[in-house]
Amino acid sequence: MAIADQVDGFLRRLSFRWLPGHCVLCASASGRARDLCAACEQDLPFNTRCCARCALPLAAAEALCAHCLQSPPAFVSAVTAFRYEWPLAGLITRFKFGGDLACGRVLSGLLAERVMAALADRRIARPDLLLPVPLHHHRLRERGFNQALEIARLLGQRCALPICQEVLQRHQITAAQSGLDAKARRRNVRGAFTATGRIDGLQIALIDDVVTTAATVTECARVLKQAGAAAVQVWALARAPLPR
Repeated sequence: MAIADQVDGFLRRLSFRWLPGHCVLCASASGRARDLCAACEQDLPFNTRCCARCALPLAAAEALCAHCLQSPPAFVSAVTAFRYEWPLAGLITRFKFGGDLACGRVLSGLLAERVMAALADRRIARPDLLLPVPLHHHRLRERGFNQALEIARLLGQRCALPICQEVLQRHQITAAQSGLDAKARRRNVRGAFTATGRIDGLQIALIDDVVTTAATVTECARVLKQAGAAAVQVWALARAPLPR
């Protein structure tokens, strides 16, 4: 274990000793080194049955969903911790739009556990770089932070992987994806991203908060592959189920 990891682990244990965690859902003392109590963690909608390619939640475990069989996305695999349902959706809203970084740390930590298990089982390849999905600079100024970058920072620490913010840029401001159907979402982000450097032969993990129709991460993966990436995978907090 690297000295930096040992120091980080010591500081986290010391912090827990003097400042024990408080659950971001029920606000009670968590009794553990995480701001989430065991009971509330069990209530979260973990994405355990899903498509191996795009992480779409499924009723039963299957290798690939119908869409990936018919039209495979530009990314090779996806790892998500949760289904985008209540109460998880409320935590992501607090993190993304309310600036509640404690929620972001809790959820990113649970995603990191899922990612590390997939790496250990060799279900996914170990990437060379983590690339957070970028925000347009106008939206970044409004929000004050990029939630994908915050997730990437914790993943980078836990998985000992470098982060790069410069390669992928969002040069077009687009309408909010919420409220758009899948086809409109694809049109909305088409051409919105550019790759500013070569990444020839590199394995890339694209980091985002929620994958809804996969329009954004698919467009990002397409651009990254054009820039020379050997393969792109997606790591995200949550994957939305198909609308009922």
